[in-house]
Amino acid sequence: MKYSCQFIFQTNPFFLQATYFTLISFAGYEALKVLKSQDKSNTLQDLDVLFTAVSASTVSSMATVEMEDFSSTQLWILAILMLVGSEVFTSILSLHLMKAKFNTEKSLNIRDHSSQLDIESITITNFGPNTSHGTKDTMSFSELRLANKEHVDPKTIELLGTAATVYLLIANLGSSLLIYLYLKLVPDAQEVLKRKGIGFFLFSVFTAISSVANCGFTPVNENMIIFQKNSVLLLLIIPQILVGNTLFAPCFRFTVWSLQKITGKEEWQFILQHPKAIGYKHLMSTRKCAYLILTVVSFIILQTILFCSLEWSSEALQEMSSYQKIVGALFQSANARHAGESIVDMSSVSSAIIVLYTVMMYLPGYTSFLPNYDDQYSKAEKRYNRKRLLEDWIFSQLSYLAIFVMLICITEREALTTDPLNFSVFSILFEVVSAYGNVGFSVGYSCKRMLKQDVHCKDASYGFVGKWSDKGKLILIIVMVFGRLKEYNFKGGRAWKLR
Repeated sequence: MKYSCQFIFQTNPFFLQATYFTLISFAGYEALKVLKSQDKSNTLQDLDVLFTAVSASTVSSMATVEMEDFSSTQLWILAILMLVGSEVFTSILSLHLMKAKFNTEKSLNIRDHSSQLDIESITITNFGPNTSHGTKDTMSFSELRLANKEHVDPKTIELLGTAATVYLLIANLGSSLLIYLYLKLVPDAQEVLKRKGIGFFLFSVFTAISSVANCGFTPVNENMIIFQKNSVLLLLIIPQILVGNTLFAPCFRFTVWSLQKITGKEEWQFILQHPKAIGYKHLMSTRKCAYLILTVVSFIILQTILFCSLEWSSEALQEMSSYQKIVGALFQSANARHAGESIVDMSSVSSAIIVLYTVMMYLPGYTSFLPNYDDQYSKAEKRYNRKRLLEDWIFSQLSYLAIFVMLICITEREALTTDPLNFSVFSILFEVVSAYGNVGFSVGYSCKRMLKQDVHCKDASYGFVGKWSDKGKLILIIVMVFGRLKEYNFKGGRAWKLR
């Protein structure tokens, strides 16, 4: 047992998470295959089922089959996959792993070898949970990491894990309750689900989990297009999307602050005053949280203004009132970063908006264009940390995207020639960026755009990738998993200089 724990703690976090997502994806695939689908003809291919399982576990919402082909039981499996693959849930697992590492006898020996690195000394200020003033000491970066991360009381990590668990439960249960109450009070929304044979409870829980996880799946084929006039429902879902990803850090800090005010424990105060000491990436300083909120709100406002300016009189919004259009634009803008739910057919949106969404999907969740003074030692540490040498030589994220697009263009080269209006290079690029950003937006496929009309062609509500070859789908599965782990490659490619 001790040796297995030691192996886990020594394993690279990238491979640890890659193994986690691989295991839950294949477990979801097996569960979906065992359970009966709604598709009476049983035409769901194994690759499509695996693709859907990976899409749910990586919260990507890329689809190769229609959601209504799945039975209610299978939809519950997808909901579980979205929950255990969400950013909040995986961060809770990382906290439990951190606590287990502190409690393992072998962990001290595992960490000690890092102190042998010849690193220049710096002056820092040490704090403790019971001290209001700091004392200046000179220590190496290895000692700094020891003081900041390895001497944190395991009880503090346990409290933080409890706070994250409470946050996850409140976000999902509260969101489910709000959606369920809305459905019970609005007859129009009830009729839509009754017509499709989808239960209110299933829709509420599934949509809430999907929204908080920023996955983008809904139990209906049309996603949120069918509810584009239900402005109150859209307004209820927008906060769920934000608290689960782009604004998770500020909302989580508020949760910790609330627990500190309620309980009065000194540990909560220590966590708030020294967020970097914990080593939990979602725990940020007040200043950084403010920068993040300002950036997220600015992006949403910018997208909303551009969407309203270019799509106000479009065919996709022609049956909506002015109020419904504004709410719809807000909803679409909140989803463009990571969630992927949509009230319009993306193929009908103007090219300028598609380009804008491509940029938004590429940006990581905690993107902030404002200065970050918290990372004061990052430059010096970067100079001396030999473990980051590999990062300098691996490709950047843009390089990986270019490679993935080229590979898919090779696998789909026949369709690019025979069906160029549907299979354009930009359509493939948009699909790849959407999968890499774990968003789920897709321009779809239209039989009307085919140069040679095919009487057997049938329009479907699933994404553009649903019309790709098996090789193309397999590549996009890799893209989704790689995109879910992209945080480990934010600094890749620094050794590649263009002069």
